[in-house]
Amino acid sequence: MPYFERMRDVLSEPFSPEVIRQRTTAGWQMVAIEWRRELPDSEAPTEREFDEDVPYGLRVSDDCRRLEADPGEHQVLMQIMDLLVEDYSYAEIVASLNDKGFRMRNGQPWNRVAVFRMIPRLIEVGPRFFSSGEWAERRQHLEHQHLAETPDRPRTQPHTWRNLFGRRTRD
Repeated sequence: MPYFERMRDVLSEPFSPEVIRQRTTAGWQMVAIEWRRELPDSEAPTEREFDEDVPYGLRVSDDCRRLEADPGEHQVLMQIMDLLVEDYSYAEIVASLNDKGFRMRNGQPWNRVAVFRMIPRLIEVGPRFFSSGEWAERRQHLEHQHLAETPDRPRTQPHTWRNLFGRRTRD
């Protein structure tokens, strides 16, 4: 598979066909031309038009150039994932998060609807979680919890969640 180097020319003066000829001679291909103009007030975007939330579990880096993991939110996602794998109800997950002092981004306690709305995010980040060393340790911990489980609080059998999220076993 060929590798490509990319370069962006920022123009400080009117565009010259000479630049195209020089770049083409040096082996470069033009792949895009970007245009910009200053918008009149009547065409300016509204404040909410470009307002988009940062995905849960991420935050804007200090240099404001990329997104990076937010350790606190990452911990919440892992906690929710743990409890879902253990077949806890949404009410039990909410109680666990709130008992541990976790709060939503707006500072409010967690509720069932908010946990339910995290499911698409968990689906998105799940493959990374399940391949991480942290999840392998958690999975071992969950396995040991299943062995010590009491009959008055039944949960999913270990072989069920292993088939879904870890080592496969034959029934």
